[in-house]
Amino acid sequence: MIEVKQISLDSKKDKKKFFKFLIDLYKGNPYACPNLYTDEFAEFDPEKNDAFRFADCKMFLAYKDGKIAGRIAGIWHRGANEKFGYKQLRFTRFDVIDDFEVTKALFAELYKWARELGMEEIIGPMSFSDLNEEGMLIEGFDKDSTYIEIYNYPYYVEHMEKLGAYKVVDWECYRMAVPPVDPKFERLNNMVMEREGYEVLDVRKTRKKGKKYLSRYIMECLDVLDEAYAPLYGVSPINEKQKRREMATIYQILIPELACLVLKDDHVVAYGFMMPSINEVMRKGRGSVFPRGIIPYIKAMTHCKVADMMSIGVTKAHNNKGAVAMIIHNCIVGLNKIGVEYLETGPMLEHNTHIQNLWKRFNPELVKRRRCWGLKVNGENND
Repeated sequence: MIEVKQISLDSKKDKKKFFKFLIDLYKGNPYACPNLYTDEFAEFDPEKNDAFRFADCKMFLAYKDGKIAGRIAGIWHRGANEKFGYKQLRFTRFDVIDDFEVTKALFAELYKWARELGMEEIIGPMSFSDLNEEGMLIEGFDKDSTYIEIYNYPYYVEHMEKLGAYKVVDWECYRMAVPPVDPKFERLNNMVMEREGYEVLDVRKTRKKGKKYLSRYIMECLDVLDEAYAPLYGVSPINEKQKRREMATIYQILIPELACLVLKDDHVVAYGFMMPSINEVMRKGRGSVFPRGIIPYIKAMTHCKVADMMSIGVTKAHNNKGAVAMIIHNCIVGLNKIGVEYLETGPMLEHNTHIQNLWKRFNPELVKRRRCWGLKVNGENND
């Protein structure tokens, strides 16, 4: 017997069950990278996540024969719907055992809510903002997931297809060996700096001056991100409170050599953030860094062999002026300096050729593909 229960956003006990189900479902899986409990609680806390000012959320747990067998959350993102003119309900945190009836029961709750709201389509996995994990893995099940991605078993795809889901958009992830520092790139970097009056922030030196000094520049990076990513699919603006939450996350994994901030008149016009791979930290910690994940965390922060690209952003006014070439050069310098051997990009929209072209010269390997699915609210397979 399958029963689906809505859980309260105010119930820490029920939300812990919701988050723990993911940990248990992927226990022993060598590729999955669990989320941090603290991050998940903050994401679904209206007091901490300011996205709740323009979004509503419902969370559901499915039980089969009395045991938790699946979970899903629905997000009515009024802000994104208004921006794009959509009538969509998002789904996120969808995880399930290999039983299609459980999947069907979970989505039945979202269909019901979508009809009540007058929505026409359900899309996902998509969370509150582009800063969160998005897309369901459809290729690369035997590859390591990164902290900014979602891992899922192959049968999830079969379940979505049985529901009658269709492709909305795909994201691609690439992996490449870190190349040696190229003198040509160094000359180009110096030429652009001189021509445009750019400078590169010394992140380590600025951090030593005090957190408030570096925080100003990081917040400007997030302003750049907001501007640069605005036209991309599913991206909604992030406000000051959301940016401060993201800045706190950046500080947790910040290695100065893995950050490049390009300044013009002492203001950020372009940036590139990378982070050490913390897959092993999350697996050993099972949702927490302390106590089991602390040794892997120290190792990841001091002996980083694989790095993940978080994001690159450039303001519109400084597009096509060479700032991106500076970011790539300085990132490669930083990667070599601390001995990183491989770099993996975050999910990139398949039609975002501008960002994909940045990596072509480094012989990247396509290792994973993720999908945003769509479901018609009044379709044939959703009763």
